Amino acid sequence: MLDIAEELHRWVEQGRDFAVATVVAVGGSAPRQPGAALAVDGDGTAIGSVSGGCVEGAVYDLCVQALEDGETVVERFGYSDEDAFAVGLTCGGIIDILVTPVRGGVFPAALAAAVSGEAAALARIVDGPADLLGQALLVRPDGSYEGKLGGHPELDRTAAAEARAVLDAGRTGTVEIGEDGSRCGRPLTLLVESSVPAPRMIVFGAIDFAAALVRVGKFLGYHVTVCDARPVFATAARFPEADEIVVEWPHRYLESTEVDGRTVLCVLTHDAKFDVPLLRTALKLPVAYIGAMGSRRTHEDRNERLRGVGVTELELARLRSPIGLDLGARTPEETALSIGAEIVANRRGGSGVSLTGAHTPIHHDGPRRPDGLIGSVA
Repeated sequence: MLDIAEELHRWVEQGRDFAVATVVAVGGSAPRQPGAALAVDGDGTAIGSVSGGCVEGAVYDLCVQALEDGETVVERFGYSDEDAFAVGLTCGGIIDILVTPVRGGVFPAALAAAVSGEAAALARIVDGPADLLGQALLVRPDGSYEGKLGGHPELDRTAAAEARAVLDAGRTGTVEIGEDGSRCGRPLTLLVESSVPAPRMIVFGAIDFAAALVRVGKFLGYHVTVCDARPVFATAARFPEADEIVVEWPHRYLESTEVDGRTVLCVLTHDAKFDVPLLRTALKLPVAYIGAMGSRRTHEDRNERLRGVGVTELELARLRSPIGLDLGARTPEETALSIGAEIVANRRGGSGVSLTGAHTPIHHDGPRRPDGLIGSVA
């Protein structure tokens, strides 16, 4: 639901009634992951998507019904071998959809948090007793929470603790609470949607390729910073779509700024006096991706220089260089696309090979975790 938070927040401010259908579980080659949502207001306006078009009509009708009767339901949609044109996912997947009318509760606060970039998690019961379906808590990073799950204080505390763990990882996924934790007669499944600030992309080197990469980074949902030591190049006029422009030696900026496990670093300077101190610092940080531009000859020379300043082979193995996937790119826009594609493949666990003739999954979300979480929100 939080993937369409901005529009839903406007609906709340305008006092519009609406119902939301949210993907809560998937199987097979489903096109959308848990948390994807479609909403319908009282006038019949629809936003969002739960299936890429396969079952939108049926889900729309369920939202209209929820607005009329106020009931929360969970429906399963899947492919029908007997009739490929029947309501179902012709891609072969199965999705479970939670459909609920949104009328107050913690939902307005959850939407406001998502719109403002505040860290918070919306935890909803998606499998359990019918009277608890759709009950929700809004959980903050400090463990505090708003809302109630059917009047069970112990259930609230257990659910809040589980949701906080998912929020700390910046992920969206389902978690199960056993009977001892729920105190309501049977295990429950929670869908936890995390709202976290946009991940960072830091582009080092204010060159024409960087301008194209800024646009790709924004398209992919990153908060993009451009950093260059040369003030004549690092200007707002040259990078109007960047969220931030920093004039500083790259390694000094990287040493002073905040990064995390979702941050991607793109080094486009391909100048040893910038690259070596910058990459020596970068390769010691717990970031998601580090890529450096340059020819294969530049790559080999740079690696030797990095070894000379103490960078280990294990650290060098983290460096994506030459940066990007092999698309045959030449222009700045093509190169930016190849870099963006490599970042997505690295994030989702994709191979980067053509899907034609391949026997790999179409949709990747990286390795499955023991707790069942998949993917991330940014």
